[in-house]
Amino acid sequence: MILPVVAYGDPVLRKVAVDIDKDYPKLNELITNMKETMYNASGVGLAAPQIGKSIRLFLIDASPFAEDEDLSEKDRTALKDFNKVFINAKILEEEGDEWAFNEGCLSIPDVREDVFRKPKITIEYQDEDFNTHTEVLEGLAARVFQHEYDHIEGVLFTDKLSSLKKRLIKKKLENISKGKINSDYRMRFPNAKKGK
Repeated sequence: MILPVVAYGDPVLRKVAVDIDKDYPKLNELITNMKETMYNASGVGLAAPQIGKSIRLFLIDASPFAEDEDLSEKDRTALKDFNKVFINAKILEEEGDEWAFNEGCLSIPDVREDVFRKPKITIEYQDEDFNTHTEVLEGLAARVFQHEYDHIEGVLFTDKLSSLKKRLIKKKLENISKGKINSDYRMRFPNAKKGK
């Protein structure tokens, strides 16, 4: 089932999400619905807070990036099979010099900005069977993970912009929260006027 994506301005996007265990109700159904929602919106990642659930769950399918000729062969190979569910994820270490990449977010349609992030991270997470994994991610894989991880920490990519950039997009963000935007996928707007 395709779920509405929660738009910028909803308080759920600002909460630090809670850990879950294998008894979380209808988890497999939730993951299936989140995948359908993500693919329907042409996203490469979706976090549970973006569908209104403040739990530490997100999924990533970065395989569309494997077709991007502008990326290095190493990045494209790493992203080709980067399709995973992350539960109770933690970043154990971040390394390297921050680099900029143009990011967008399904909760903030039509806003894309360069965001600086570390290029290499060590992570720990559980898969959908609650097996624990520790991995090192680099390049774009690390970036996509960090973007989704921020969601379960109550952080949006727009928080990482300079104060000037924030001022420049302020009106756009207000319009998104009010639903004054055209989106190709279902959305839920926190400040939309009822009856419109």
